[in-house]
Amino acid sequence: MTDQPRTILDGFLRTVRRQPDDVAVREIDGHRLSAVPSMTWTEYADLVARVAGGLQSLGVGKGDRVVLMMRNRLEFHIADLAVLATGATPISIYNSSSPEQISYLVGHSKATLAIVEDGDFADRMLAAAPEAPTLKTVVVIGDAPHGTTSWDSLVASDGIDLDAAEAELAPTDLLTVIYTSGTTGPPKGVMLNHYNVISASAGFQSYSGRRFDEGRRLVSYLPMAHIAERMVSYYNHILRGSETVPCSDITKLMEFLPVVRPTALFGPPRVWEKLVAGIQAQVAAGGAETVERFGAALEIGRQVQELRSRGEEPTGELAESWAFVDAFAFAPIRQKVGLDEVEYVFSGAAPVPPEVINFLRDIGLPMSEVYGMSENCGGMTWEPFKVKPGRVGTAYPGVEVITADDGEVLCRGPIVFTGYLDDPERTAEALDADGWLHTGDIGEFDEEGYLKIVDRKKELIITGGGKNVSPANVEAVLKTVPLVGQAMAVGDSKPYLVALLTLDPDAIAADYPGRSVAELAHDPEVVASIARGVSDANERLSRVERPRRIWVLDEDWLPDSDVLTPTMKLKRRGILARYGEQIEAMYAGGGTEISSAPEPAAAT
Repeated sequence: MTDQPRTILDGFLRTVRRQPDDVAVREIDGHRLSAVPSMTWTEYADLVARVAGGLQSLGVGKGDRVVLMMRNRLEFHIADLAVLATGATPISIYNSSSPEQISYLVGHSKATLAIVEDGDFADRMLAAAPEAPTLKTVVVIGDAPHGTTSWDSLVASDGIDLDAAEAELAPTDLLTVIYTSGTTGPPKGVMLNHYNVISASAGFQSYSGRRFDEGRRLVSYLPMAHIAERMVSYYNHILRGSETVPCSDITKLMEFLPVVRPTALFGPPRVWEKLVAGIQAQVAAGGAETVERFGAALEIGRQVQELRSRGEEPTGELAESWAFVDAFAFAPIRQKVGLDEVEYVFSGAAPVPPEVINFLRDIGLPMSEVYGMSENCGGMTWEPFKVKPGRVGTAYPGVEVITADDGEVLCRGPIVFTGYLDDPERTAEALDADGWLHTGDIGEFDEEGYLKIVDRKKELIITGGGKNVSPANVEAVLKTVPLVGQAMAVGDSKPYLVALLTLDPDAIAADYPGRSVAELAHDPEVVASIARGVSDANERLSRVERPRRIWVLDEDWLPDSDVLTPTMKLKRRGILARYGEQIEAMYAGGGTEISSAPEPAAAT
């Protein structure tokens, strides 16, 4: 990597020198951007140096580990870099963690100090402390309870020499530990070093364009304990000089976008699914004539996006038609939702229905999918512009991505992690002797090297008839049914598939104003309408993939809960445990039958 930083701290100092007076982190004040910049890069460096000095006075040094538990806020950026400047390793943990989970993570990482928000965050950390013997100090941002150290006292410390501190670091030093969300057992601590993350950022840059990001704006809203948010709005922000605006509540994202007007936005599939559903609901509210005109505009948009996916631009009559429909139909929508200045938007963490990608690209949003995992810094394939919906792009430069004989996707290169913290057995399962990371995903390449993910190797449903079914593919189709929010397919060792469905609160608010999710889930007409939608959707699936019965649940599934991860991926074990009764009832004839589903397959 030519002229790449040695370490993340080196990259930060380069950015400070390059654009000292630019805004680095800006906060929202009353639904408008603050009139006064929240923090310039020079101020950023000063605060990092002072907090690092305060941490050193508390005994934090080379080889130590510090846990961070706070919402997306300015202090996170200062704290994480300050810990690095001491030679220690910062480790974010999920904000929803219970005292028991906190004590496990603190104990497993052998953290000696924690930096947390006041209130419930501090209460849970203090409750966990007796079971975490390595934890010596708790620093609290805000009102510091007795026995803790105030954040303000660190800020008031004498600053250290950041250049001297950086010289003490090495590219192979442990940069952070990303704890998996624990959907398949106890959390694993993914160890990433500076070289891993700098390599991943260079790969990202090779796709996304210009060398530095002055003038680019990002919204930071996903948990910093997740690799995607750390890469997009923190590490890339540091290395490339973009402006980050923290959003402390994920449910407020759609309110932030029109204020911030980001130039790039990452989101898990549910963010994009809800955005599309909201736009479609607004169009439908305009009546049949509006729907017809919008549909005609989408047809023009589809022709344009197909050209752009080949690196071409419309000409002649198509260019004129596009200019018209874009100006009068699509540009106002992009402006209203706050995405009128984006250079690209992209998704990851789970499959996005191709219909969602196509719709957003049709209305002029450069939408794509990135594919990666914590173990390779969140990205190993991508293509933001020459997009093939349903495929996740091509391999990052300098990274090898192949499929094994059984179809499992393997990855090798500088972005691959160094192993799981203090877990050689599970490290050996993921990393083989030749350096290949075994992703656990089944995939296939096309003739141009674009990868398609079929499913998780360990999450394939094997029916009672011995057929392998990808639940993720089935669920992606089910979520295209109007009013459906989340979906989970079930059928392991069963004669056929069934599905649990939730209602989309935004969609029902538009279609059934004043009525609740709980009420509509028991409304026979609503359930019948969803069943007809599932019947139509089943026509896009093979016979063995088609759910035969559905159960419409009377509650929503919320992120960072026992049923969804913070990035809204399904926690299958949690869902099976919570809704075991409903699942068994469907196999006993309960729920709602879907007319197009196949007859039960005979066991072999």
